[in-house]
Amino acid sequence: MIMETDVAKNLKEVVGNLPDGVRLVAISKFHPSSYIMAAYNAGQRVFGESHEQELQKKVAELPKDIEWHFIGHLQTNKVKYIAPYIHMIEAVDTMKLMKEINKQAAKCGRVIDILLELHIAEEETKFGFSLDGCREMLESGEWRELHNVRICGLMMMASNVPDETRIRKEMNTAWTFFQEVKRDFFSDAPYFKERSWGMSHDYRIAVECHSTMVRVGTAIFGPRVY
Repeated sequence: MIMETDVAKNLKEVVGNLPDGVRLVAISKFHPSSYIMAAYNAGQRVFGESHEQELQKKVAELPKDIEWHFIGHLQTNKVKYIAPYIHMIEAVDTMKLMKEINKQAAKCGRVIDILLELHIAEEETKFGFSLDGCREMLESGEWRELHNVRICGLMMMASNVPDETRIRKEMNTAWTFFQEVKRDFFSDAPYFKERSWGMSHDYRIAVECHSTMVRVGTAIFGPRVY
């Protein structure tokens, strides 16, 4: 385990590598609240979690101005638990999930921001829409009737490989697709602007590939504490 003083130092280093216009989502899942507070005290306000029960506990005990992002694969039966407070759900990969988020957001009198997850990496373990699947979903227009969700952009995970050329290619594919979707479906929506790609091992590449949000955990908090 690393020391809390190291968290602030690591955070400063990561933020120092980000140009204007790129935000950091500090991935705090499986890390104690004391680490989150160390990052908070160093100025970080956006944190990412992927387990509803762990998140609920942290929301209760940590400062109320934290912007919580749900970054993992979200089951529809868990949406109701996070709908009252979640700021953004980053990995929406089906219309069914989008409808459930809309339903639960409406019950809370909220509009919840979401990102559409793309499956570009050649890895079976990844979730997300194929590019064609995402096009078809948007072309169907059903999402336009969901007034309690707001589609703010796209997210993806590049292949977890040392091959930087492949990582760059996958991220640039996502960037090209983002421009297409922006042009065809969200040209009049200034909020459709987020491109969430880049993690601890590849966020520097992501910055070069037009990411607006990087999801960094290990490089700030060290190995996960299970």
